[in-house]
Amino acid sequence: MRLRPRRDQPVPQVRRHLAGRVELEIAGGSVVGDRYPANFDVLHVDEELPFVTVVDGMGSGEGSRLAGATATATVVAGIRAAWPEVGAGPLRAATAEAQTRVRAVGAPLHELTGCTLTALVAEPDGGQVWLAQLGDSRAYRMRDGLLELLTVDHTAAWLGVLHGWYAADSPEAERARYQLLRYLGHPERPDADLLAVPLRAGDTWLLCTDGVSDQVDYHGLRGHLAAATPAQAVRDLLAATLDAGGDDNATAVVLRAHPR
Repeated sequence: MRLRPRRDQPVPQVRRHLAGRVELEIAGGSVVGDRYPANFDVLHVDEELPFVTVVDGMGSGEGSRLAGATATATVVAGIRAAWPEVGAGPLRAATAEAQTRVRAVGAPLHELTGCTLTALVAEPDGGQVWLAQLGDSRAYRMRDGLLELLTVDHTAAWLGVLHGWYAADSPEAERARYQLLRYLGHPERPDADLLAVPLRAGDTWLLCTDGVSDQVDYHGLRGHLAAATPAQAVRDLLAATLDAGGDDNATAVVLRAHPR
């Protein structure tokens, strides 16, 4: 029998950071949902830097918990140590170190130890943001009312739909959603995708785990991101995942760039 979704009431973490000509208003939150007994997502909204991460552990065991905690701590330490340098070098070094450390903590365990990672850090002058991504946690940008997905899901489903192996709504695609091709803890230590994107006053950004993107459709995401504040957008997005069934842990970070 299906349990009723837990009515989590998240209190979003809210931060403001100056970056050149813009001020970033940032809010993040997470809910357990109804599928898992605990939250294996990890959220980081930095207190000092314009920097956020969302991490999604693979599975619901100790390997998932350790991978998420280790990856987050390692990437945060790497970005803080490199600051104010922001770019491909620091991000690649931080994610490579996270690969090494997640593999190390998982070595004694007889279970999968891995997680996704999506991180965003703004340059000190506010000219652009850098994204780093491994897995299927996503980054979106809404500009002038247009919501765009800027990352690619590193899953067999994404490849299959892209190359026409099967239809997006087919059983094959559904099964392939859970076959991650790149993640932290992967035996081959794959590199993260890195992307530099110009930052403009008025932009709204969303970083989220698949517990959000799988349960809230495009129009729902766009509507909630139009909320008056990032904190309200986060509350609305997470409530929508619970209303949709709470089938996964769900984590969202919303950033809005205001004119300074």
